[in-house]
Amino acid sequence: MTATHTQPYEQRARRRPRGGPVRDVVALALLPLPLLLAMAPASFAGGGTRRWFGRGEDLRADAQAAKDAAAAAFYELDTAQRDLRISIETITAVDSSPSARAVAEEYQGFGRRIDEVSQGYITAVDSHDLDRDDLDGAAVSRARADLTRAREELERVRGELDRFTQRLGPLLQTAETQLARLAPAVERARQALLAASNALDTVRGKGLKADDLAARLAALAPELTKLNQGAGQHGVQETVQRAGEVLRKAEDVRTEAERLPERAAEIDKRMVSLRTRTQAITTRAEKVDPVLSELRRRYSAACWQDLQHVPEQAAQSVKQAEVTLREAQQARDEQRWADATSRLATVRALLNTTDEAVSAAGDRLQRLDSVSFDRQKEIERTRFAVRDAQRLAMAGRSTPEPRHARPLDDAVARLDRAVAGLEGRHPDWWHFLTETEAVRQTAARVVQEIREARGISGG
Repeated sequence: MTATHTQPYEQRARRRPRGGPVRDVVALALLPLPLLLAMAPASFAGGGTRRWFGRGEDLRADAQAAKDAAAAAFYELDTAQRDLRISIETITAVDSSPSARAVAEEYQGFGRRIDEVSQGYITAVDSHDLDRDDLDGAAVSRARADLTRAREELERVRGELDRFTQRLGPLLQTAETQLARLAPAVERARQALLAASNALDTVRGKGLKADDLAARLAALAPELTKLNQGAGQHGVQETVQRAGEVLRKAEDVRTEAERLPERAAEIDKRMVSLRTRTQAITTRAEKVDPVLSELRRRYSAACWQDLQHVPEQAAQSVKQAEVTLREAQQARDEQRWADATSRLATVRALLNTTDEAVSAAGDRLQRLDSVSFDRQKEIERTRFAVRDAQRLAMAGRSTPEPRHARPLDDAVARLDRAVAGLEGRHPDWWHFLTETEAVRQTAARVVQEIREARGISGG
């Protein structure tokens, strides 16, 4: 229903001003006597002319009141329909759920009913001209009845419309909440893009390249275009999601750009540190051969044969680390920050591995010297670990649980075999050390299992 039908009826609803009975009598008194006498028969004959007094005017006034009430109902329904259409458009712009589609379809049905009652109102108004001078009482009564009926239909549909509008409350509230998020989300995304662009300009002003960051920022241009096109073209939910994604990516670019000077300084510092460490490991690796010679001279092959390739492997690792360091330096000079960082991580891993291998030779000699000089210390240390686990297994019990007792018994037997293996002219001290270490690990594992079990049961 549109407003195109309302203006003519509003104009037609205005009644022409009429003079009252006293004003008519005065006007007649002022006429010349001959003219007055000529008009007298017609004025009082009463045939087909409007009566100045009586029931006719009351009927006409009632009909006019009915017409005014119908017009008011028409305008109210039109206003309610307009408001409801805005609500429906708000819901469907945000919500594509079955419930939202259902209310949109129901609204279309209301539109058809509103058109029907509106047409009934327009027909009633067009059918009765209450301003006609020759309108008789029967016509006035029909007009009042038709206009009253039209008003009642308009009000009935208006009531249905109001009840439907009330049912839309939850859907409309949710939709309005999402719409309220739309403009701020888009604005935040735009501000984030601007901040990222400014951050790039700042680091470039310091002589630092940020080509990869600039490429990532440029890739967001199509998304910005879609944001500018608005939710009307792409939908509210999609636009809000797009704004959030643009915001996140733009903030990442800004953060990395702002951190770029610090990152460059950090890479330079790591470069110096790794060069120093490379030189130190190179020096230490040169001492592995004398350590191996001492191991070969004093201990059986089983104690050192797994270390005999350490000097060669250390030399290769150091050489590879030096090559990778040069590549990292080149990447730093070209301001390929990601490549430089990756290569420095590779250098660190190579040096860690080499450092462990070089340290292993010296540690092996020290441990073998210590245990060969005083084996009893290692034995007692291991037996103490086993006895401690056995005491815990027996705490509060007359007999230990088999799942705890069995591995501890095996550990005791394993320790005894390791001690017995030391008999002979060239004992395998390294095997003895690995066995005692394994026994202690078994005891520690049993202790952990007992504590966990008692912790679960509250003991």
